[in-house]
Amino acid sequence: LGMSARTLRRWRERYEQYGYVGLVDKRRQSPSVRRVAAPEVERLLRLYRERYRGFNVRHFHQIARREHGVTVSYSFLKQALQAAGLVKTHRARGRHRCRREPRACCGELLHLDGSPHAWLALVPELRLTLIAVVDDATKRLLYAQLEVAESTHTVLQALRAVFTTWGLPMALYTDRASWAFLTPKAGGRVDKTRVTQVGRALARLGIEHIPAYSPQARGRSERVNRTLQDRLVNELRVAGITTLDAANAYLRDVFIPQYNATFSHPPRDPESAWVAVGDADLEQILCQEEARVVGPDNVVALGAIALQIAKQPGRRTCTGLTVTVRRHLDGTHTVWRGGQRLGRYDATGKPVDAAVPVERLRSRRPTRHLDRRPKTPAGPQRPPALTAAV
Repeated sequence: LGMSARTLRRWRERYEQYGYVGLVDKRRQSPSVRRVAAPEVERLLRLYRERYRGFNVRHFHQIARREHGVTVSYSFLKQALQAAGLVKTHRARGRHRCRREPRACCGELLHLDGSPHAWLALVPELRLTLIAVVDDATKRLLYAQLEVAESTHTVLQALRAVFTTWGLPMALYTDRASWAFLTPKAGGRVDKTRVTQVGRALARLGIEHIPAYSPQARGRSERVNRTLQDRLVNELRVAGITTLDAANAYLRDVFIPQYNATFSHPPRDPESAWVAVGDADLEQILCQEEARVVGPDNVVALGAIALQIAKQPGRRTCTGLTVTVRRHLDGTHTVWRGGQRLGRYDATGKPVDAAVPVERLRSRRPTRHLDRRPKTPAGPQRPPALTAAV
């Protein structure tokens, strides 16, 4: 037992005289002067049970301190919730692992990932995808947007928002989704000789595109997704949000600023690695681009959209030309031959500002007159003799 015979006799006498109560340490009978009042504990439990059920303890503690004036510590709140059975006790983590050292400068490496999840708890049948972009050096959430699906279009929209706001990064780290890389064999190495639309755009901007070959390799973005799923779902539920537009507005105006204030930190090197966009035309780079051959009727097709090319100045026909057809993020289309734009079209293929036909240009040229003398103003004519005298 690890005690002396005298101490054991004293405990036996107390047990014989008072029973089980006599074995309780008498020093614990006086409550601590720093104890939390029972009504305050009941208020916290009732607040979590009725409004914030499902929040993790750290998230609930931050919101309770910010919005409800709670002053108890995180450890006490966690023990109280676990004792009431509102929060599960987690098992100890596995063996010690070392994380990759983050990049030193802001803008040196970005993580982009899509996370499909039931983000709107009030509409459980609607499953959306959150496109998130995180800076590796600062853990700052640069972009977050809920979309119907993760596709080339939504990824290009995210890249345009980041490049317009911050600039061009040095490298981008993503998984091997179909929009990111072409993988000939499932689970194998990517084919860097054939690039996707996103890969082509990144190469033109001088941004290195790094593939990840396992979830553990992009653990930083996976942890961000886990944090977002744990926090954003509950906040959208408490805010009563049921639509995609309202959820994206909450993300931009409320969630992202609070997330960055909580989790982001300064980089190890204050020097910025962002590169200014400069003269790069993001509209012509961040788009879907395909090479096509003009048909006999001067029509090129991109998918189900047929684009009629107008007659070009100085060219009889465009039949047989190899052109580049681009579908831009706003839904419009353009047809290019090198640096010459042959036409611009709306989302349905209707010309917007196609090239002016040669006939129209010729009709605008001034007419050349053989007699350039000014005409005599209308009025009474002079006699021939007087005119000759003059």
